[in-house]
Amino acid sequence: MTTTTVIPPAVPEDERITPRALSGSGDPADRIFRGSARTAGAAVLLVMTLVGVFLGVRAVSALDDAGWSFLTTSAWEPDSHNFGVAAVLVGTLLIGGVAISFALPLAMGTALYITEYAPRRVKQTLISLVDLMAAVPSVVYGLWGLFLFQPHVVGLSRWLTTYLGWFPPFAVDGDDPSDPLSPNTFYTSSTFIAGMVVALMVTPIACSVMREAFAQAPPGEREGAFALGATPWGVIRSVVLPFGRGGIIGGTMLGLGRALGETIAVYLIISPVFVIQPHVLQNGAISVSALIALRYGSASPLGISALMAAGLTLFLMTLVVNFIASSVVARSRSGAGADA
Repeated sequence: MTTTTVIPPAVPEDERITPRALSGSGDPADRIFRGSARTAGAAVLLVMTLVGVFLGVRAVSALDDAGWSFLTTSAWEPDSHNFGVAAVLVGTLLIGGVAISFALPLAMGTALYITEYAPRRVKQTLISLVDLMAAVPSVVYGLWGLFLFQPHVVGLSRWLTTYLGWFPPFAVDGDDPSDPLSPNTFYTSSTFIAGMVVALMVTPIACSVMREAFAQAPPGEREGAFALGATPWGVIRSVVLPFGRGGIIGGTMLGLGRALGETIAVYLIISPVFVIQPHVLQNGAISVSALIALRYGSASPLGISALMAAGLTLFLMTLVVNFIASSVVARSRSGAGADA
């Protein structure tokens, strides 16, 4: 048996295809754009660094005075050299946790409706309305929560205590849920109410990130799922949600970073207490940002330094949360989450 080797015909030298050399780096417009982008990025990093350095320098005297007890002390009495962020950190995390507990399903449901169910003619209107919610000043949300929302939520708080009071966060000290004459003051100005108001403020941010992630689900996989007989919910469950998993996580963490730093709305609603308050339905709470707004005007020099130290703690905490969120969001844009 003989083997025949086919030799392709030689291509004339003048007909050979050679890669085209790209010389875009020398274009003045490209150089100007590259330089502007690098300058803007460097300016952001510089501003963030300066903020951290400013807070650190102003907090030195308070941190030297309090030492490590700054992280474990609940009281806030700088003039007596007895102060720390234990209570305000717990209050900040609880308010952020309550806010995300309400904002996550609300943002996720809104994003899914806009991307999967909303008619095309009203989709852009809904997107504009959700984005408009993010532009409303926080003081408006605070006043709305204080005068309109708070009286209606007290009943829900009492119901949760009555039937779920065995769960420690829903317990309320000093109140008898079975007593109809028990005053509502046990439930006003609580972490629960403040968290619900903050949830409405962070929902548009989380919804925007989730909506962008859901909209990037591959059309081919959607059509393939429909071709196999999947219902719209089946497509969402098997294609959209797996692909947008990174967007869900990233949007939630971006909303959490926003909730941790909210000031005016929390300041208007809560009644400040400087003890660790684990009962979210009970009157009395405090957060780092509300503490700064509450005490800055009457603080002594050491008190100002202590507030700066509290602000530095909040700055580092939100920086970590937003850094993690940005990493997750960047990963979700590549669609890598759909491969998991």
